[in-house]
Amino acid sequence: MAQDYFRALRDVALVINSSLEPKDVLHKIAEETAKTMGCKAGTIRLLDRTGRFLLPSADYGLSENYKRKGPVEVKKSGMDSEVLAGKAIHLKDAAADGRFQYPDSAKAEGLVSVLSVPLMADGKAIGLMRVYSDVEREFTPDEETFMEAVAAISAIAIVNARLHEELRNNYELMSKHAYSVYED
Repeated sequence: MAQDYFRALRDVALVINSSLEPKDVLHKIAEETAKTMGCKAGTIRLLDRTGRFLLPSADYGLSENYKRKGPVEVKKSGMDSEVLAGKAIHLKDAAADGRFQYPDSAKAEGLVSVLSVPLMADGKAIGLMRVYSDVEREFTPDEETFMEAVAAISAIAIVNARLHEELRNNYELMSKHAYSVYED
């Protein structure tokens, strides 16, 4: 089993290094993590600029109906508040646990057990990763460690992609400015 986790970590690292297109990279990470852990679905959600909402950034295995359930507001989701404070959280039955913001939607989607870990950059949460099982289960310490490792390298990739985007935008802005100076 540990060999599967090492192989999956290698595959995630290869995906991250293969593209700077964040949406594609994040989707592949969510998919690879869920599949490796034998889960029905996986998601990555990033905090908005205000820190009030978790925005859907990538998902695997979820229906369009479930994805339309509504925004994840951090203060209304006990689970997400705990995860964003830096703690891995396991819910054995999401529909019965009051910390899950949309228990009815989870039940309708067939999502039972959930494991969620923070995406941390410079000691600060920038979002979270989650896997959903369609059967009740206990996630093992090895699974939690695997997911925390994936989250750690994913957070680095997200920060690098944001920096790359910022550099590209600054370059384009400076190029336009330089071009306009030559026109004058």
